[in-house]
Amino acid sequence: MVTNPTTSQDGAVQPRRVLVVDDEYGPRESIAYTLASSFSVETADRATEALKKIRDQHYHVIVLDIRMPEMDGIKALEELRKIDPHVSVIILTGYGMLSTAQQAMVGGANQYMRKPPDVTELLDAVRRQAEAAQLRRQQAKMSQDALALNAALKKEIDSNQPQIWQARASVELVHDLNNPLTVVIGYSALMVEEAQKLSRSEPDLGKRMSDYAVIVEKAAEYCHHLSENWRTASKKTAEFTLVDVVAVAQEVRNVIFFGSPAVVVSGRPDAWIKGSKYEIMRIFQNLFKNSLEAGATRVSADFGTKAGKLAVTVSDDGPGMDEERIHLVMHGGFTSKENGTGLGLSICRHLAGAHGGSFSIESKPGAGTKIHLTFPEAIRT
Repeated sequence: MVTNPTTSQDGAVQPRRVLVVDDEYGPRESIAYTLASSFSVETADRATEALKKIRDQHYHVIVLDIRMPEMDGIKALEELRKIDPHVSVIILTGYGMLSTAQQAMVGGANQYMRKPPDVTELLDAVRRQAEAAQLRRQQAKMSQDALALNAALKKEIDSNQPQIWQARASVELVHDLNNPLTVVIGYSALMVEEAQKLSRSEPDLGKRMSDYAVIVEKAAEYCHHLSENWRTASKKTAEFTLVDVVAVAQEVRNVIFFGSPAVVVSGRPDAWIKGSKYEIMRIFQNLFKNSLEAGATRVSADFGTKAGKLAVTVSDDGPGMDEERIHLVMHGGFTSKENGTGLGLSICRHLAGAHGGSFSIESKPGAGTKIHLTFPEAIRT
């Protein structure tokens, strides 16, 4: 049964697509009829038929019965996730199948409902899950576009080896925008989901929404600074003020890396220099990101004092590098990552120098990597 065509001849907005999978004719057609007023609905009486349909076209929501012949809902869920990781799946379960439904949630289902479902609850669930699926598809497309842009830039670097400062600055800008933009996308998605739940008046959601909003705002400010820095780069240098470098490292950990326990900040409680907060953020963002993407499971930034200067050591337990690779990464344009630009450490060295600091690498294959930075300390008045 197919109802509500996905497009009309006059170009009207497409309704969300729903596939109802149930071997029982009565429940299957009843659910399809209920949803047909708001969605473009198709049905399948076997999991194998459903999987064929999913291979041929995208759906926003799959309403899947858990008990079917030939292939049950758990196995069908496993197979359809290989085909479409973004579609929302609502599992229908009988009263005696609650534990199996919970197993399905672990296996990738988005929601489960008792069978037969309440009409109002079913419509609300499908609407909510259709919105979530659409959001996941949009996020995936944005990520793919970013990767494609990154790959194109890397290819351009490899083929032309650009030496003009403006071209290099453009690549650096895109390189450094990727991480905070991912944060904006991810936390925006969380905010949408929490906003939907607020209608249920759960007391803690307001605070969580506020926390997410603060993080999104900080990441957006970072993006704005990077783009503004590029726009005015030929006219003036970044303005230096008193900056607590320890606080900046903590902020990068919490905002850019979602407070990851793999990133640790230790040593001195504060350390002040004259510099640009956002340029220092770029240093820590690149150092933490490089280590984690190279396979490190722990990255630590330790703050101390050496010869009257602020000394920062960023160390990891990653695979390490030999002397030849250290030489290449220090000069930029070299990377072992499929989607890397090879500019991260070169950017860090340049920014450290702009702050009157030093930058060096200590590494051996199989022994991790240590990045040593020093900065002139500033006296707080």
